[in-house]
Amino acid sequence: MLSEFDLITEYFTRPARTRAESAPAVALGIGDDCALLTPTPGMQMAISSDMLVEGRHFLPGADACQLGHKCLAVNLSDLAAMGARPLAFTLALAMPEAQRPWLAEFSKGLFALADRHGCTLIGGDTTKGPLTICITVFGELSPGTALRRDAARAGDDIWVSGTVGDARLALAFYRQEFAFDTPLADACANRMHAPTPRVELGMALAGTARAAIDISDGLAGDLRHILQRSGVGASVDCDSLPAGPDLASWPRALRRRFGLAGGDDYELCFTAEPAARERIVQLAQQAATTVTRIGRIEAEPGLRIVDADGAAVDLALTSFDHFRTA
Repeated sequence: MLSEFDLITEYFTRPARTRAESAPAVALGIGDDCALLTPTPGMQMAISSDMLVEGRHFLPGADACQLGHKCLAVNLSDLAAMGARPLAFTLALAMPEAQRPWLAEFSKGLFALADRHGCTLIGGDTTKGPLTICITVFGELSPGTALRRDAARAGDDIWVSGTVGDARLALAFYRQEFAFDTPLADACANRMHAPTPRVELGMALAGTARAAIDISDGLAGDLRHILQRSGVGASVDCDSLPAGPDLASWPRALRRRFGLAGGDDYELCFTAEPAARERIVQLAQQAATTVTRIGRIEAEPGLRIVDADGAAVDLALTSFDHFRTA
């Protein structure tokens, strides 16, 4: 039977050479009471934590490799929303049993994504309990370039990366909310199980875009955080929302609802002045990500949903809330 320290050594401790190559900012990693980071001189630190609980954030019995990917991806998405470069992360892991096959797959998915972004595991904790994963991620960025939620200005364009609503469609499939004529496409399922954090795009937008947020609880609800913090309002064209191939084949009413209120997209919603349109498209192309203009920031408070003709659309939308959503 694996002990706590055995499983850390076997599945989560990596050679010092690997750590140094991937993250020179890590002066001391796993093995002591604290890790030591040496940020680049003159840079600011960006820090974020997210917790994933079985049955709440992911389905019971979820694929361990995909889960290892997702638990880090949602944290890297927070760094992307600030325009920060990933440096390192900690992992706190509770699980009912220490099973070698599960740990091998979980760490495989976790480190594959970590290596892709040069982000090193530097510590954490393990214990026995209901399957719960908590990651704290550390990044850095130049002072004055952070994509803050309070930076939107009236007249700004509103943009969204990638596609939205695909993960919500996958959830509807797993919950059997309605009849599906065909099996769920792998691409749609992967949006839910293994989202792509838009790190490269977020870093590229720093200094060009103004405000940003990652879409975790639904586009409409997350955009409202920007509006409230910035003291502005917005109009969003619900028919301009980019949908993946699966969602695009469904009726318009469902596309609107899932695109605006579906969670787990982990795309970026950001604002920028109209003069930056060409630059933003270029930056997105360099980051191998599509971007779509979906609306405009306005001085009048509140979020207004309109159709392609500019007519108001009355939609009852609710974002995910851990203490209000069943």
